[in-house]
Amino acid sequence: MKRLLLLSVIVSFISSDVTAQIDSAAIKYQQVVYNRAYKIAADLNISNQTVYNEVSKLIAAHYSNLNDIYNKRDSNLKALKANTGLAKDKAEATKKDIETVTKADIDKIHTQFIAELNKHLTTTQVEGVKNGLTYNVLNVTYKAYNDMIPGLKADEQKQIMEWLIEARELAMDEESSNKKHERFGKYKGRINNYLSQRGYDLQAERKAWEERLKTK
Repeated sequence: MKRLLLLSVIVSFISSDVTAQIDSAAIKYQQVVYNRAYKIAADLNISNQTVYNEVSKLIAAHYSNLNDIYNKRDSNLKALKANTGLAKDKAEATKKDIETVTKADIDKIHTQFIAELNKHLTTTQVEGVKNGLTYNVLNVTYKAYNDMIPGLKADEQKQIMEWLIEARELAMDEESSNKKHERFGKYKGRINNYLSQRGYDLQAERKAWEERLKTK
């Protein structure tokens, strides 16, 4: 009886410790998320403090919602992997189902997030939020292409911008900075192929650009 009581006490202490660790990790995550959100909101030049606070909360909530979705996906994939008795074709079908549900959940919160931002911000400020969530890669990349190829035509600039906007819309919902950059990387590949088809020698253009930078 004493042994059972001791075991119960030990389990209770272990459970409490694990719970404390989980709570601590959750608190730290929320701190990180809110710090990111406040920094993004600070660059929007919001004069109304109430609006600033509300927008910061929306951005932080978007981070948290995405994190919940990806954690759920990872948990389901882990459970699927552990189910070694499942037939290969069934496992593949289940994996696709998990990915489909994940994408649907992300699309849903993406639409809701943008709708809520539009209630409080101008179009330019919403663009600022999207750039903040994606490390301003769109503007940096667009400027780089124009600097590298000064002779870009208006329709070529327009196409590059359209693809970068599309990349940003997807990248802002990715689960990590690496994934966000990978998303832009795929579109940069598309842009490079497009420019090559338009007759640009990208290696030569890049080399000339680098030489110009050296002389500045």
